[in-house]
Amino acid sequence: MSIVTSAPPASSVLPPEDDLSVWPASTDAAPGGDLSVGGVPLAEAADRFGTPLYVLDEDEVRSRCRMYRAAFPDADVVYAAKAYLSRAVARWIREEGLGLDVCSAGELELAVTSGFPPDRILLHGNAKSPEDLRTAVRLGVGRIVIDSATEIARLATLVPPGDEPQRVMLRVVPGVVAGGHPSIRTGTDDQKFGLSLTDGSAQHAVDRVLGQPGLRLTGLHCHIGSQVTTVKPYLAALRRLIGLMARIRDQYGIVLPELDLGGGHAVAYRPGESALDITALATRVRAELADGCARAALPVPRLTLEPGRAVIGPAGVALYRVLAVKHTGGRTLVAVDGGMSDNPRPALYGVRYAPRLVGRARTAATTAMDVVGRYCEAGDILAADVPLPDDIHPGDLLAVPVAGAYHLSMASTYNMVGRPPVIAVSDGTARLLVRRESLSDMSARDVGE
Repeated sequence: MSIVTSAPPASSVLPPEDDLSVWPASTDAAPGGDLSVGGVPLAEAADRFGTPLYVLDEDEVRSRCRMYRAAFPDADVVYAAKAYLSRAVARWIREEGLGLDVCSAGELELAVTSGFPPDRILLHGNAKSPEDLRTAVRLGVGRIVIDSATEIARLATLVPPGDEPQRVMLRVVPGVVAGGHPSIRTGTDDQKFGLSLTDGSAQHAVDRVLGQPGLRLTGLHCHIGSQVTTVKPYLAALRRLIGLMARIRDQYGIVLPELDLGGGHAVAYRPGESALDITALATRVRAELADGCARAALPVPRLTLEPGRAVIGPAGVALYRVLAVKHTGGRTLVAVDGGMSDNPRPALYGVRYAPRLVGRARTAATTAMDVVGRYCEAGDILAADVPLPDDIHPGDLLAVPVAGAYHLSMASTYNMVGRPPVIAVSDGTARLLVRRESLSDMSARDVGE
């Protein structure tokens, strides 16, 4: 018997220049030059929900949660809500067995009212408001990460006498340089977060916390930065935290049972970029923790990690409609119906993306173009030097991968343009998670005359 093979239809074959390595794993070719994510064609989603639009692949989020749990089976993995949080995302995270890291009463209230157990929530931030701390104590969060000496007394006054002490950790600045841009490096003494090892602030804070009967010090915390691509800085931070734990043991006779290494795990935004190897991180951190504690004669503390971007960033796709194409100054500018209001990251610290045309076949040659936004700022550039077809025109649809983290969570209503909606896709079904913000939503807050 002979076996006859035939080529797949042209509509299902991606051009050889396409690289989908930074897209959700469910991404596939769809008819007419489109892509589908979670079984939903992106052009169909744009037509149904409008643009700009944020698409979240639910299965990708869940898969990344499971990857972390498999890599760190003996650790607590808590999702950094600042990357992006909604009620549905909180449910996904809870169902996959992760904890939650929040930075405000708002994030905390949303999580708890969505059914997230407070004892699996960690609160931190460099300048927590009295309301943040009151809400955390009232709801019974599992840990509060103390970031300054001022916060110690403020928090202690909120714990009613006779109640169970509030469990706290100290955020320590380990003096480690890491992160993809100065604006997202948080492990050095010249930034706003944490208590310095160098000047003794961290050790002084230990003394103050231990003097408060309403507080119970359970461990040390650090966060060295974001978009960290290598394991080495985490190992350096780990060694310095173990050293401080040993000094606390020697001075106070207390063995701290917990150590939080934060997050900041890098993802690739464009094909060929580096991402942090989570398996290598787990292997080397586990070994360094065991060896360091053995040398210091300490029991191995319970490890916590706080991935945010690495869980949800690659699960998101942003969709924009082209409004205008302009040739000026030797450049081709492709203006879309979103921009720095729904994604301020390129303007803040030069993040580079890889948008591509979806929804129709590409037949023209490509040229490097700049994708720009609609907002009244010259710096409103979503992506520079992007290869796009020479025949791109108004009405075309552009898709931007790796759009799940720090887009909508940092979005604004600049120029009084409402924030885009968020949909979840899975098994060929799309459902609305967060509706589009309307002019009525924005006007309702303006109560003056």
